Amino acid sequence: MGTAHARPAALLIAGPPASGKSMVGASLAKRLGAALIDLDVATEPLLSVITSLVHVDDVDDPRLATLTRADRYETIIRLAEDNLRVGNTVVLVAPFTEERRNFHNWEELVDRLHRATGGAVTLIWLHLSRGELLQRMRSRRADRDEAKLSREQQFLDRLDLGPPVGPHTAVHAVGSAEQIVDSILKQLRADFALPSTA
Repeated sequence: MGTAHARPAALLIAGPPASGKSMVGASLAKRLGAALIDLDVATEPLLSVITSLVHVDDVDDPRLATLTRADRYETIIRLAEDNLRVGNTVVLVAPFTEERRNFHNWEELVDRLHRATGGAVTLIWLHLSRGELLQRMRSRRADRDEAKLSREQQFLDRLDLGPPVGPHTAVHAVGSAEQIVDSILKQLRADFALPSTA
């Protein structure tokens, strides 16, 4: 399993768009030997069908989010619960916007994941400034960023960079994915008894 926990743990990687959640989550899962569950990867095929039916291209469009948000998150939470029950530590990658804004929602999620295994549930918050996020979105030239950058001011007005309301580990998401994971592991060392990173 890669950790020294008697029970598997759930590590949630959250952050705004372009904060590097997917790359950091993949790198962290590899280092820990954990199951990787990414919201976009797990739900993208069905989401693309829905976007074509409702004629909405931006996955952050409220019309689409209202239709799909609850079910997309239910999908990854159930996958996490199944993995935890069979003894796998999991790394879940998603914005977790509702859970980080609303403490009751956060407690409900923690309770579900904790019931599956009794192990620790930790939220890792990747944060960047507005300028850093815009620079990263422009430089990575991802298709999913086009709609946001074409309406940059509207995107910035909607962007919530506030930290989670519940307990979390904050990491400034600058540098390579490996450097960010090193920073995460240093902060989690007391919980995971991991070997030193170079």
